[in-house]
Amino acid sequence: MEAIMKQLVLDFPTQLHEALIIGQSYRFISHRKEFSNVILTGLGGSGIGGSIVQNYVSSTLDIPFAVNKDYFLPAYVGKNSLVIACSYSGNTEETINALQQALKAKATVVCITSGGKVAEIAKKKKLDCILVPAGMPPRSCIGYSSIQILFTLRYFGLINEDFIKNIKASIKLLRADEKFIQKKADVIAKKLDGKLPVIYAAAHFEGVATRIRQQLNENSKVLGWERVIPEMNHNELVGWRDKANDKAVLFIHNDDDYERVNMRIQINKKVIRKYTPNIIDIQSKGKSYWEKVFYIIHLTDWVSVYLADIRKQDAMEVKVIDFLKGSLAKQ
Repeated sequence: MEAIMKQLVLDFPTQLHEALIIGQSYRFISHRKEFSNVILTGLGGSGIGGSIVQNYVSSTLDIPFAVNKDYFLPAYVGKNSLVIACSYSGNTEETINALQQALKAKATVVCITSGGKVAEIAKKKKLDCILVPAGMPPRSCIGYSSIQILFTLRYFGLINEDFIKNIKASIKLLRADEKFIQKKADVIAKKLDGKLPVIYAAAHFEGVATRIRQQLNENSKVLGWERVIPEMNHNELVGWRDKANDKAVLFIHNDDDYERVNMRIQINKKVIRKYTPNIIDIQSKGKSYWEKVFYIIHLTDWVSVYLADIRKQDAMEVKVIDFLKGSLAKQ
């Protein structure tokens, strides 16, 4: 089964291409209007695209953009809100509950899904519903979901079209660098074997850092955590006090990270190296935000499946999540 996940990772550039086609061909039915806020509701592999888009728009969008990963929407959601309900399966119970709340609040709702109950509700309520290909693990479909979120924001005039050319450049970069990416990922995976991964990135890459940890959780079957700089300098850095040879620290770098953040990273490395020698630097490539994002995602997706191989784990298997959902369904 791990061969299936490897193929899904390999096909990521193709997924980005297909996602652009889906977004460019979809015809919205919602009326354009002025919004006071935008909220993306979704969890796990369906919600992480929202977190990454939130990082993208944080410095340019002049209204709040929030990501909800719960059953309940914030109290401020109302008729002047845009709610994007993202559930790959269409059956995520938390997202369905939040979607129903959005309808009661008379918010403008756009659904992104492959089918299920979300698609049924969208059809019944005559909501915009962007359908993406079904039959894959949600965590392997971040390209489909994140790009449809971007097209939704563009339709409502909240962002411009720059992301389209940037994603096309991402596809070209990933295809050109594929062999190098796999080789680099194999080296990183071997360094992570037997270690608990700790991921540090600049604040504007928090969504990507979370994505890396999630992939290591689900594909590699390991625990780990992620934090952002500068926030971790005000608390977690003090926790580096004892020998921690069982931990490997991944620093995510971008050539446009704020210079003071770069300085902090270098100082952090000096401190942390006293307690663990396992420090791994991962450098993004590309000129735009989306090139950098998808480069790091593709690289670390490969890391997660290679680490699964090393640990003799099935990267596709998520039996404990199936158990949880099955137990909840009986209640």
